This record gives sequence, C-alpha cells and structure tokens, in this order.
Amino acid sequence: MLYYALVFLVVALIAGVLGFGGIAGASASIAQILFFIFLVLFVVSLAMRVLRR
Repeated sequence: MLYYALVFLVVALIAGVLGFGGIAGASASIAQILFFIFLVLFVVSLAMRVLRR
C-alpha cells in the first residue's frame, strides 16, 4: 500500500510540473489517503504484535 501511495505521489509531482493541476490534486489526495491507511494498518499491526507477547 505504501508503494501505491508513492506511485500516486510521483504521478502528482509529474502532473504538477507539466501543468495538469486537476490530475495533480487528485493524485496527491489519493496518495495522502493511501498513506494514512498504511499508517493506521501499521500501528494496528504493531499493537497486535505487542499484545500477543
């Protein structure tokens, strides 16, 4: 999931440089959402690992 967040971030950066503002904004939003989902799943995974021990 982190990979897809980085892919969308790169797409947003390239689209922003080329002047496609709408596509850049949408890609940046998707990258941000995927990154926060990754963070939540990562924290839950760490919490479950600590609670199992």
